[in-house]
Amino acid sequence: MKEEIVQFDKNIAKWMSAWSIPAIRISFGIIFIWFGVLKPLGLSSAEGLLKATVVWLPIGTPAFWLIVIGCWEVIIGVTFLFKKTTKIAIALLFLQMFGTFMPLFLLPQVTYQNGNFLMPTLEGQYIIKNLMIISAALVLGGTFYKNRK
Repeated sequence: MKEEIVQFDKNIAKWMSAWSIPAIRISFGIIFIWFGVLKPLGLSSAEGLLKATVVWLPIGTPAFWLIVIGCWEVIIGVTFLFKKTTKIAIALLFLQMFGTFMPLFLLPQVTYQNGNFLMPTLEGQYIIKNLMIISAALVLGGTFYKNRK
C-alpha cells in the first residue's frame, strides 16, 4: 500500500512538473492582458492609484500614462502566451514592476494604514502581492537553460 501511495505521489509531482511552467505563462498572459485592457478603457479599479503615482512625471498627463501602462501590460501578457517570447515578457515585466512598487514610497498615506509599514491598506496589499509575480517570473526565467548543454 505504501508503494502505491508513493507512486501516486510521484505521478502527481510529474504532472505538476509538466504543467507548472505553461500554467504560469498562460496565467500571466490572461491577467496582464485583462488588467491592461481595462486601463485605457477607464475601467480599472487601479486607475486612481496609477494616476496619483505618475502625476510627477515631467511629460504626459496621468491619463496618457494610464493608456501607456495599459498597453505595456497587454504587450507583457501577449508575450507570455508564447514560449518563444517569454524572455521578452519577463524583461518587460521586471521593468513594469519598478513602477508598480512606486506607490509604496510615493503614496504611503494610500498604501499603509496610519503610516504603519506593517499594516498595508488594500492598495498596499495589491502592490505587495507582486512579490509573488516576481517570484513566478524568476521560476520561468530559471527554466530556459535547465538540462540544456
